[in-house]
Amino acid sequence: MMFRTAKTAILAATITGLVFAATPAKAEFINILTGGTSGIYYPIGVALSKVYGDNIKGARTQVQATKASVENLNLLQQGRGELGISLGDSVKLAWEGDADAGFKAPLKKLRGIAAIYPNYVQIVASKSSGITTLEQLKGKGLSVGAAKSGTELNARAILGAAGLGYKDLGKTEYLPYAESVELMKNRQLDATLQSAGLGVASLKDLSASMEVNMVAVPASVVKKLGAPYVEGTIPAGTYQGQTKDVPTAAIVNFLITHSDVSDEAAYQMTKLLWENLPALRSAHKAAEAIKFENALQGMPVPLHPGAEKFYKEKGLIK
Repeated sequence: MMFRTAKTAILAATITGLVFAATPAKAEFINILTGGTSGIYYPIGVALSKVYGDNIKGARTQVQATKASVENLNLLQQGRGELGISLGDSVKLAWEGDADAGFKAPLKKLRGIAAIYPNYVQIVASKSSGITTLEQLKGKGLSVGAAKSGTELNARAILGAAGLGYKDLGKTEYLPYAESVELMKNRQLDATLQSAGLGVASLKDLSASMEVNMVAVPASVVKKLGAPYVEGTIPAGTYQGQTKDVPTAAIVNFLITHSDVSDEAAYQMTKLLWENLPALRSAHKAAEAIKFENALQGMPVPLHPGAEKFYKEKGLIK
């Protein structure tokens, strides 16, 4: 009987060992937090997802459409994503814990991967509205982006620097890009403010569907805003019917992760980003502005140690 028991135990142990030996190592899961599908964050996220899925052994990747910057940062803090795209001012306010901006407490788990391309504040009005300047938005209907999104934070800042507030508008809509455009096409809205890379799909669609005016953000307003806003230009021909360069405000986007992501995963995400820029540029023209020499420019949060290791190897950090 003792022999049978011992034999059974040995057999059970052998089977258990085989089961564990056959179990693969835990796959790296990378959820990439982006924005609405009609914006630029989403196609950039899709391109990164493919790059990571193809090049990180055992990685499982996913792209999540969100309300963009503010939501992405809150989700990262909660560990509900491994990489997110966000506007620089949102990242700064998240690190500080600005409740008015949508951050109830400082988000101290956030860690930086890279500065990427700049967003341009693009204010587009229907030609029939007669709006050609910021001041002429008074009494008109404006969509300022989803509530407490990065775009909406930009809208508040731009209007404030121009001496305006939501109370001065005839109607304020808190809508994502595509929905804003649909309201304008249906003559239910006068203008939309969209903070995005140049050539965003929603505004291309709008300018192809109706006559529009691009509303400038003057240098004086940008100067009043100060960092992280800088002067930018929407080049003539970016949108249908746009015959002149339009001055505006620009702000850099960042790829952000969090402190619970492993050093190796963060290292690979950083390395593969810079080794696969052509894939990102194929996904959207805005990615043409991503430059390695600017990777750490204005980073509002500490670098992830995995990213830091990569930049030290490449000599960007001495």
